[in-house]
Amino acid sequence: MARKDDLSKPRGTAGGPSYDPDAFGRFAEGMARYLGTGRYLAIQSGIVLVWIFLNLIAVQLRWDPYPFILLNLVFSTQAAYAAPLILLAQNRQADRDRVEIERDRDTNARQLAESEFLAREIAALRISIERKADREDLIDAMHEIAQALGRLAGEPVDFDQPDPGDLDHPADAEDHRTLVDPAVDQPTPGALDI
Repeated sequence: MARKDDLSKPRGTAGGPSYDPDAFGRFAEGMARYLGTGRYLAIQSGIVLVWIFLNLIAVQLRWDPYPFILLNLVFSTQAAYAAPLILLAQNRQADRDRVEIERDRDTNARQLAESEFLAREIAALRISIERKADREDLIDAMHEIAQALGRLAGEPVDFDQPDPGDLDHPADAEDHRTLVDPAVDQPTPGALDI
């Protein structure tokens, strides 16, 4: 006797009718796409007009007399099949949209992570540039080294006096300008260049 709780084999009819849900879904989408076209509306309108014309005018061909009950039944049957096909097509489209939204969300999350990483890298570069020694820092360090060397040598170092090689100091710049006195043919120190 076979156990009923045996889950090693699938239940159902072996060799019974089966269908491919994806193929049926594609068929439903094709039908829904066709039912929403102007071509379908024109064909359906033409069929309805011919149906009514033949049942009102052609007395011998009359198969559906005036309240057109058979035509009403045809419309009801068509609507009964069209509505589920349209709903199935909409569900498949919603599933595709959901997958696309998830993909977009993942892409946006990756882009956000990359932009945050780049922002952190730029901030780190700014911090490292701020920590970089500039000219004033080097001059201060040189002064401290010169003072330390002066103390070791026993000579006081005064940094209030301008460096003779420093042409940026305004008082020192005047000392380096000289004029040649034509009478003496010798440079005159400290004279302004006019």
